[in-house]
Amino acid sequence: MNSNTFNQPLSGNEMPRFGGPSTFMRLPEGSNFDEVDAAIVGVPFDIATSNRPGARLAPREIRDESRLLRPYNMATGAMPFDSIQIADFGDVPINTYSIEKSIQIIEDYFRRVYGSRCVPFTIGGDHSIALPILRAAKKQYGPVAMVHVDAHADCNESMFGEKYTHGTPFRRAVEEELLDCERVSQIGLRGTGYDPSDFDWSREQGFTVIEADECWHRSMQPLMEKLRSRVGDRPTYLSLDIDGLDPSCAPGTGTPEPGGLTTTQALEIIRGCRGLNIIGADVVEVAPPFDLSRNTSLLAANLLYEMVCIHPKVRHRS
Repeated sequence: MNSNTFNQPLSGNEMPRFGGPSTFMRLPEGSNFDEVDAAIVGVPFDIATSNRPGARLAPREIRDESRLLRPYNMATGAMPFDSIQIADFGDVPINTYSIEKSIQIIEDYFRRVYGSRCVPFTIGGDHSIALPILRAAKKQYGPVAMVHVDAHADCNESMFGEKYTHGTPFRRAVEEELLDCERVSQIGLRGTGYDPSDFDWSREQGFTVIEADECWHRSMQPLMEKLRSRVGDRPTYLSLDIDGLDPSCAPGTGTPEPGGLTTTQALEIIRGCRGLNIIGADVVEVAPPFDLSRNTSLLAANLLYEMVCIHPKVRHRS
């Protein structure tokens, strides 16, 4: 198949970048998951946040900033739009007044995605959305490996007595056997805690935990080589909370923590996932009301593009 077979982003030479459709990278809209290899999906949901809200607005803002992106990855040689069929499927119609109902709506939606063997690239939303996505993935793939970039483990037993929050999705995912725990890595954890053992629960499940200070002043490439070896060909989900990055890089988020990863390290982590059997990915917790320069949304758009570039079917320039 040649590039003319696949959907292409609207070129900045055809339409100025401040115009055109409001889809991710100004791609065509999708309507049938059976017709694409990858789907951009927004989940405008943030009622499970515990601090600053606003992530419900992120899908719209990240799509808007994505108009600055061009189709070819000059650093890695990835040619996603010459390799796979991809479209923007808009947003999941969540229930803005009910966490439980929204979780079910999201799960049902992503069951359709995974039932078509399509790889979803999701724009959150708060991190609670990862749980229903992983539930849907299990129906197709069984327990999956996971690369999780975050300042927080998101493995709380509960928050204010509630089971379903943005701080609990991976505790529930372990309980529901959605994850291949020996092949889960959490990267960038840091900050103050409620108890000295806050990160120990993850380790007890078999997760590999790399705290942020272990990453300071270092390339992520050696770490990612070890991670790829450990994960092998297992179906793998990539989940990136924007607060995994330092607030100097990504201030527009609900629970910022100093001392985080750099933009370069985030790129190394995503690019280091190339070769894994990626079955889905997300960027979550961007909060546009706290992103006055819009740099956080622009960064998130670039990170999502980098995720698309590691789709298993994407060709790279030799």
